[in-house]
Amino acid sequence: MARIHRLRQSILSAVPEVCSERARLVTEAYRENEADPMIIRRAKALAKVLREMTIFILPDELIVGNQASKPRSAPVFPEYAWEWIYNELDHFDKRKSDRFSISEECKEELRRILPEWRGRSLYDRVMATQPDEVKLATKVGVFDWEGQATAGEGHIVVDFSKALKQGFGGIVEEAGERLKALDLAEPDSLKKRDFYRAVIIAFEAAIDFARRYAVEARRLASQEPDPQRRLELLEIARVCEKVPARPAESFREAIQTVYFVQLIQQIESNGHSVSLGRFDQYMYEYYSRDIRDGRITREEALELIECFFIKLFTITKLRSASHSRTQSGNPMYQNLVVGGQTPEGTDATNELSYLCLDALAGVRLPEPNFYVRIHDNCPDDFLAKAIEVIKLGFGMPALVNDKVIVPSLMNRGVSLRDALDYSTMGCLEVQVPGKWGYRANGKSKVNFLKILELALNDGRDPATGIQLCPGNGDLSTFKSFDDVIEAWKKQLYYYTHLHVVADNINDLALEELAPNAFCSALVNDCLKRGKSLNEGGAVYDMTSGAQIGVPNVGNALAAIKKLVFEEKLISPGELKDALDSNFEGPRGEEIRQMLLNKAPKYGEDDDYVDSLTREAFNYYCQDIERYKNMRYGRGPIGGNYYPSTVTISANVPAGDVVGATPDGRKAGTPTADGVSPSQGTGRRGPTAVIRSVAKLPTLLVTGGQLLNLRISSNHLNSRGGCERLAALIRSLFGLYGWHVQINTVSTEVLRDAQKHPENYRDLVVRVAGYSALFTELDPVLQEDIISRMEHDI
Repeated sequence: MARIHRLRQSILSAVPEVCSERARLVTEAYRENEADPMIIRRAKALAKVLREMTIFILPDELIVGNQASKPRSAPVFPEYAWEWIYNELDHFDKRKSDRFSISEECKEELRRILPEWRGRSLYDRVMATQPDEVKLATKVGVFDWEGQATAGEGHIVVDFSKALKQGFGGIVEEAGERLKALDLAEPDSLKKRDFYRAVIIAFEAAIDFARRYAVEARRLASQEPDPQRRLELLEIARVCEKVPARPAESFREAIQTVYFVQLIQQIESNGHSVSLGRFDQYMYEYYSRDIRDGRITREEALELIECFFIKLFTITKLRSASHSRTQSGNPMYQNLVVGGQTPEGTDATNELSYLCLDALAGVRLPEPNFYVRIHDNCPDDFLAKAIEVIKLGFGMPALVNDKVIVPSLMNRGVSLRDALDYSTMGCLEVQVPGKWGYRANGKSKVNFLKILELALNDGRDPATGIQLCPGNGDLSTFKSFDDVIEAWKKQLYYYTHLHVVADNINDLALEELAPNAFCSALVNDCLKRGKSLNEGGAVYDMTSGAQIGVPNVGNALAAIKKLVFEEKLISPGELKDALDSNFEGPRGEEIRQMLLNKAPKYGEDDDYVDSLTREAFNYYCQDIERYKNMRYGRGPIGGNYYPSTVTISANVPAGDVVGATPDGRKAGTPTADGVSPSQGTGRRGPTAVIRSVAKLPTLLVTGGQLLNLRISSNHLNSRGGCERLAALIRSLFGLYGWHVQINTVSTEVLRDAQKHPENYRDLVVRVAGYSALFTELDPVLQEDIISRMEHDI
């Protein structure tokens, strides 16, 4: 479609820019309302932003709403963190990746505003209250929790049906009725009163925000010479005057409502992974009714969805240089899910499921982060349709498996009906839409390979000399493989405990400084309980982090067990010397080649190494179960921690801080991503890879297991290629594999894109739980993607 082509080219050519407008308005609002409780203060700040920020409607747009003053410009959230922004003002446009332009006027304004937040931001509070042990563990490289300490509500799917059926006016009315019913003599009623007042403030402002676009659309219509565009603008005005204030009644009204909900959450706070949930389920009644009544055609609906997808790509986020390395490509992780099952357990695929895949193929942008749910009774033609889109080469849709996710959720106390209604969010984590508090910010990333390095060095970091947990000796003193495992367990349990401490301190700061009324009111049972998400308002609330380097740990342990203690080809002291010298000593390269070529490797269906990988990871999976998050016992079901192997692009910087390791990896090189085989392994083909993955403790890893597969485009496009890939996916999911995402772009194309980025401005690749524009990635991450094993099928 010509409109979609123009909109797509316009947004791809837009230069990401820093916008200071929100920072100024929020700072003013905090000054004006210092006496108010924090949740009301924040609601008033959101209201000020929504009523005073710059708005615009671009040519050709049918869905409207902007996050900042220009397309793809990033607002600033000083209440979460300010100092890194201040320090990096002169460097945003000079980064290797995730660059943002910034005007001198913007710099000048931020230099005035930001110091006012000294000692008042979320990050300042977290840093003031974290124990020294946490800070030292972070310095060593065991943890990376910067994203948590600088971000707000995210990793969430709100109840879009509530917004669609009640309208924002209905939510204001509900909050008002609950407010009137309070008995203020009851001790908890005072905090509930503040929450309900904040909800009313936020949603009344959100109604005004939408109606500002109605006014702007009418203004533009009065000046528009083209009759067709004038009618479009008048329709935008009609829609924005009605919704989201009142319930949506048409597909057009519903999709605009959904976009306003999605957008306002990302103006209220700077959390990412704000996801759209099961779009084909809550939107289907509006689509089918409009089709039946002749109010819309399939082609018109497709165009609206494509416009919606393009608008999602305009939403962005400013991250620090170090944080960007863990999430290179500036992903927002706005998950949209189609397919799967109904809460009653029947196939949920409908015509809108297919139409969304068509829209995805039409726009080929990194957002939304598109997922397809697969189950045993998923129609073959729906899986075939998904594979046809995968063939286009931009890494979407990714696929997740009902067969393992539903029972994994039920093991956590989720009802069968709710588990069947799950949605992905973030990279590939799961939750029940509109009922889940989850990790309401970033994710604490734990570097497993660093922990192994500490275990092999008496608990002391070779790079810094820091020792937090005294070990059991170093590798050269170990007499048996059991000594290695005991050293691993000691360090692992120490740092597991410490990362829960770090997470809970961060959560307490979020509860006290950054409660968000808009987002909370759209998650059940926050209104019923009179609590924000941070206080335990959701039906379910559980926390996971991200464990990085699991495959490397398995390979390293297998090499030590086989080559050192069983075959005795290398002594413990010789291996330690080789690692200490980064394989550059007298026997260094010889030993490295033995580690690489004589030790079994995870991802090649070898029980020897696969069982060790499972065992090493299982110690963590079992230990983390005993810890509780800050919402435990305060209302939600759960309140516990569980594992996840979602690495995003953090496997690259995680490798920076780890020396040479017994899997043959050299110092400073990336770790494996997710549960994918490490670089250069997985040599026995994709079937062997999925068999290794299936041996991991999948049911315990409710936070998700990320599997990247790189499939030769020549083989996929050959006769029977799609059928073979479908069979491979069915095999993986039959073995209880959690997830798979597929890259098909050839090495030749990626190398040429590195040399001539100007010719590949819209080349999208799958990174790790998200897709990104290849030429905007960190060069080290580009190499990591290219180094992944390319499989034939």
